[in-house]
Amino acid sequence: MNDVLRPDLVIAVDGPSGSGKSSTSRAVAERLGAAYLDTGSIYRALATWCASRSIGPDDTERVAHAARELPIEIDTDPAGFRVCLDGRDVTAELHTPEVSGIVSGYAAIRPARDALTEMMRAIIADRGRIVVEGRDITTVVAPDADVRVLLQADPQRRIARRVRQLNGAADEDTVTSQVIGRDAADAASSEFETPAEGVTLIDSSKLDLAAVIELVVNLVPRSLR
Repeated sequence: MNDVLRPDLVIAVDGPSGSGKSSTSRAVAERLGAAYLDTGSIYRALATWCASRSIGPDDTERVAHAARELPIEIDTDPAGFRVCLDGRDVTAELHTPEVSGIVSGYAAIRPARDALTEMMRAIIADRGRIVVEGRDITTVVAPDADVRVLLQADPQRRIARRVRQLNGAADEDTVTSQVIGRDAADAASSEFETPAEGVTLIDSSKLDLAAVIELVVNLVPRSLR
């Protein structure tokens, strides 16, 4: 996957749920021979781990400790991104409506965010050539990334995409509530609605995936492709 002869490259992609950042980031990583990291899955893994041990988001000290000691393993191959907790593959579980409904509460805990941010930075440094997507990657996790993108889309497009992604696991009303609710909750912890200085805004509302991928790839200097 990762060509060691290629120079290091970090692409940071932020955006709300349903903006297309996961599909775009995976495809860009594959095209450029880079690793891929979905940072949202790390927060979801923390929420899953804590919930399975009856650690609620109000117990901030125990959540922060869990974040520092989280037994997580991540396969950053864009063609087979996988998350394991304590040796068990939980990739499919992480994007269920149940986890979507609780993750923001855990992600809002600052000491836990700080611990997971350090984990993300370590993964970025280890891979060298990587596409990282999430909520505050362009501003907090990797503000010095070679390419920084904020991917947006209008709410109705994002909700429709999320319904398709869940493939019938949740109805439109439930998805609408979760998407809008997560936007509001996550906005308290990270800024993903307005691009910071030096961050390129891409509105995917009227673009297909191929067009968005091309726009992101074209932002990469030719010497780094």
